[in-house]
Amino acid sequence: MKTLNLSIAALAAVLTLGLTGCKNAETPAAEGEKSAEATAPKGAIVYFNLDRVLNEYDMANDLRSVVETKVQGITDEVNRRGTKLQNDASTFQQKIDKGLLTRSVAEAQGQKLQERQNEFQNYYNQKQQEVAEEQQVMMNQIGDAIKTFLDKFQAEKGYALIISNQGDILPAPVAAGDAALDVTDEILAGLNAEYVATKKSEK
Repeated sequence: MKTLNLSIAALAAVLTLGLTGCKNAETPAAEGEKSAEATAPKGAIVYFNLDRVLNEYDMANDLRSVVETKVQGITDEVNRRGTKLQNDASTFQQKIDKGLLTRSVAEAQGQKLQERQNEFQNYYNQKQQEVAEEQQVMMNQIGDAIKTFLDKFQAEKGYALIISNQGDILPAPVAAGDAALDVTDEILAGLNAEYVATKKSEK
């Protein structure tokens, strides 16, 4: 019987939230503070590490936790129903093999079991759709929050262009660049500060 493929790894892959290990994790505090304070000049083309933002943005982590909990609940319920149906089908087959049912009773029970299997398949498909919708809504919320912040950030700093960078082996699209143009720390600090302020205002 099919099992519902709702692993957290799949969710992380969809959102590129897989833990990649931050290159700056072992940077001394003083150096980290220095890079956070560094500001590229107006009119510059700057970039930021999207993987880091998705991993370290508090809102993204909070939303991901909520979705993971929902997905786990859906997975547990689907597995419970699937196991029950599988056990009932096995019991039915054993009765058939032992000759414990008349032909008419076996046909009636077999038809009922088939109807239950069809219902379960529909339920399974429905839950997969629900999970996909939960993932999409989460992606949209995170993406909208980041884009809204970047629009304000770009206007305030006067940068000509902000490029998102991904990957560790050979980052793309910025394979190499002046570290002074990396504004990841500034963006993360701003996003998280804005998120904290929003949470406080909602209380």
